[in-house]
Amino acid sequence: MNHPNRPFVGGNWKMNLRLASAVELAEDVHAALSNQPLAADLDAVVFPPYPYLQAVGRALGHGPPQLGAQDLADHEDGAFTGQVSAGMLDDLDARWVIVGHSERRHGLEEPESVLHRKLVRALTSDLKAVFCVGETLAERESGMAEEVLARQVRSGFSGVDQGLLASVVLAYEPVWAIGTGRTAHPDDASQAHRWIRSTLADLYDAELAAATRVVYGGSVTAANAAELFSRPEIDGGLVGGASLKAETFAAICRAAAARLA
Repeated sequence: MNHPNRPFVGGNWKMNLRLASAVELAEDVHAALSNQPLAADLDAVVFPPYPYLQAVGRALGHGPPQLGAQDLADHEDGAFTGQVSAGMLDDLDARWVIVGHSERRHGLEEPESVLHRKLVRALTSDLKAVFCVGETLAERESGMAEEVLARQVRSGFSGVDQGLLASVVLAYEPVWAIGTGRTAHPDDASQAHRWIRSTLADLYDAELAAATRVVYGGSVTAANAAELFSRPEIDGGLVGGASLKAETFAAICRAAAARLA
């Protein structure tokens, strides 16, 4: 990579907080990022629980950060109880959506075919997507990590027009590091990001692969963010628990923005 891509930091609030605390956190994150020049140097996005999207969006105003959703349906509308469409997210001014997070890919056993349709639905609905890939501990220990990542990338991007890739951030999320406190060593994370870009280069071309942002997710904290983001292959992070405190999230954003310094 000849120059660093624009950093991305996403805060995935998962199934946490209540309405008042979600609004308070949104206001605090907005204040923390607005008071620093770093906001212009990266894409920062928060992903609150569905019921709080509208209230959090109002608290953020025009940002920063931007507003995103944790999932979407692979259907446009219809008899799909409990699901939320891209059009509904657009109504709430959510500009981003997470697709294929390990807690859905593995925890809820969503098949790759469904995740592919969700990614296509998001991108063809003018949403920007964070598409998550990652291996389990058993897959890594058996030497299958590269194969698993390649399969997930190929499945997700099958038939996706290269013109849509500018609206995608890939998140490498080793399943064994999600919510466990374990973090992939920066060398291992960098290698995984190279594997992901190699698959993208096979699907499209090397230039497009280099320009596509690939971020790390897996127990990112304010303490380890700078070391992770110092690696040229790592364009930022998808943050879980550490995004639930405004100053911690802002510190991670500062570490990502420093890539461009």
